Amino acid sequence: MSGLFIVGTPIGNRGDMTPRALETLRAVDQILAEDTRRTRPLLSAFDIHKPVRSCHGFNESAILGNVLMRLRDGESMALVTDSGMPAVSDPGARLVTACRQAGIPIHVVPGPSAVTAAIAASGFGGHGFVFAGFAPRKTGARQRCLESWKDAKLPLVFFEAPHRLRQFLTDAAAVLGDRDLYVGRELTKKFEEHYWGSAADLLQHFAKQAPRGEFVVVVAACR
Repeated sequence: MSGLFIVGTPIGNRGDMTPRALETLRAVDQILAEDTRRTRPLLSAFDIHKPVRSCHGFNESAILGNVLMRLRDGESMALVTDSGMPAVSDPGARLVTACRQAGIPIHVVPGPSAVTAAIAASGFGGHGFVFAGFAPRKTGARQRCLESWKDAKLPLVFFEAPHRLRQFLTDAAAVLGDRDLYVGRELTKKFEEHYWGSAADLLQHFAKQAPRGEFVVVVAACR
């Protein structure tokens, strides 16, 4: 085997690791990881012992030359992130593009996805959706982002950090009004939780305690 293997890893529950992902990670020469501190325990849990190298948003450009050289020499590498699919809302897209331009084989080993898990749990899907990634961090930019999607005829899927969830819901209430929303917390993990309601309803719920964990927000389509 040779080339770059884009490997999806569990978004929380290690039981979601696919047989093909395990086979690939055991076979490649090296694993490129968003955070080696997160990836090494996962590999250890499956008795996988391969060289692991850091590849994240801050060093991706710097290591490209060396990685491409080794791939051209016939080595095989797997690209993983902390959870889910690389190069979606995580690092990796720059590396994938560079491999494509260099004529290096690219293979995809799909796995669990917080995006599809959330759209399925929300009940808002069935006819497609729009993945919007992380909303802008600043209030004005976030409000403009929501305003630009206000009339979308498909559900919108956002990732959000726990410390910004309440700000997101505040802006969603101001921009989207009483539109139905779904919030998934810690999907696939032990303390997985699901919430539905308007942004104002959800804001009231999360006002009781500081949000903790990983969140995915789905905004119902405009009717």
